[in-house]
Amino acid sequence: MTTDPDLLAPVAVDQGWAGAGSGAQPSTGPVALVRPRTTADVAAALAIAHEHRVPVVVRGAGSGLAGAATAPPGSVVLSTARMTRILELDPVERLAVVQPGVVTAELRAAAAQAGLAYPPDPGSVAYSTIGGNVATNAGGMCCVKYGVTGDFVLGLEVVWADGTVSRTGRRTVKGVAGYDLTSLLVGSEGTLGVVTEVTLRLVPAPPPALTLVATFGTLTAAGEAVGALVGAGLDLSALEVMDRTTLAAVDDLTGMGLASGAGPDRRTPAAMLLVQSDSPAAADVLARAAALCTGADDLAVAEDPAEGEALMEARRQALPALERLGDWILDDVCVPRGRTVALLRRVEEIAAAEGLVIGVFGHAGDGNMHPTIVHDRSDPASVAAAQRAFDAITAAALDLGGTITGEHGVGRLKRSWLARELDPGTLAASRAVKAALDPRGILNPGAVL
Repeated sequence: MTTDPDLLAPVAVDQGWAGAGSGAQPSTGPVALVRPRTTADVAAALAIAHEHRVPVVVRGAGSGLAGAATAPPGSVVLSTARMTRILELDPVERLAVVQPGVVTAELRAAAAQAGLAYPPDPGSVAYSTIGGNVATNAGGMCCVKYGVTGDFVLGLEVVWADGTVSRTGRRTVKGVAGYDLTSLLVGSEGTLGVVTEVTLRLVPAPPPALTLVATFGTLTAAGEAVGALVGAGLDLSALEVMDRTTLAAVDDLTGMGLASGAGPDRRTPAAMLLVQSDSPAAADVLARAAALCTGADDLAVAEDPAEGEALMEARRQALPALERLGDWILDDVCVPRGRTVALLRRVEEIAAAEGLVIGVFGHAGDGNMHPTIVHDRSDPASVAAAQRAFDAITAAALDLGGTITGEHGVGRLKRSWLARELDPGTLAASRAVKAALDPRGILNPGAVL
């Protein structure tokens, strides 16, 4: 354990809280940092914290985007950064057992060496950790085909608030003994227990994906293409979208030429779709996909998987590119896929009404969008406008039959919105679960509920 202020400062907030600028005040700092290596270390730390009623915030890579890993004053940060072992990788049972600090990309690479795949692919795949992915039930760019992190979690080792160690779930393909505590813990954002080991399902490695790029002159045309692609039931492994603002920002960052022309007169498409298939018949799938993009201004198939991966990497740079435009608040909302265009239009209207730049990118295949509100944190009027825009976008998602968060979680950034989405009975049941598993309220207080 350390109380060194120089070591505490970098773990006081996560990426989402640091970038928010939404009236959210930065943490005044945790009082200590604990860096366990084993489950026994975690159990000992929680037993002490429980006895003395000390708040504990679990932290992985700090790449969360909803403030869930932001430490309130007087808390202890429990970092899983030293719990980085891949304990088992079984090609027969197609599973991996890992500690929570394993980086997602490293697990994917280890699985690939065994001829298997771990599909979950969040935008932060290069540095986010499995524990953090479990805490938020992280999604990513493969969700249109493979689903989210929770679809691959078979079992967990968890330390409850009082230091008791338990195992949930199973290693078998099937199993329904008892309540599904594994699913309860996945997405609980460190408020119910501390995960110290994760058993994950793996799948046979698919062929290298092929990629189709389609650009559109209007959001409507892009939305119609998304509807046609999803409705056709094609075997797509990714269906991503970037709007004009995001494309221009990514182009400025990467120099990939996503915007045609040069200089201030360059012409940027209203939207770009990135369509991937890792099917054995990927070439045929993308040919059918191209035929469905009837409103596209330009279509191109990157038949070289490396070129396709470069395009997907450009998509991963959406948030870093928009960050360069100023202070930012990243929203994360999900609507029914047929309402994606309606959401994009609402975002455009909100941006115009507030006089703000709002870039939109996200997972068109499942309706999960990430409007990113650029503003000036030093200007109170700009901060107020950004907060109004954030609230208006979140409200729009609910109005369109969607949800306030698709994959980043509630954290601290959206806790005031949870009562807008959940009914009173569900909220009461959620609070009862929290009280039963964490009766002294030491686990990530102030997050989610």
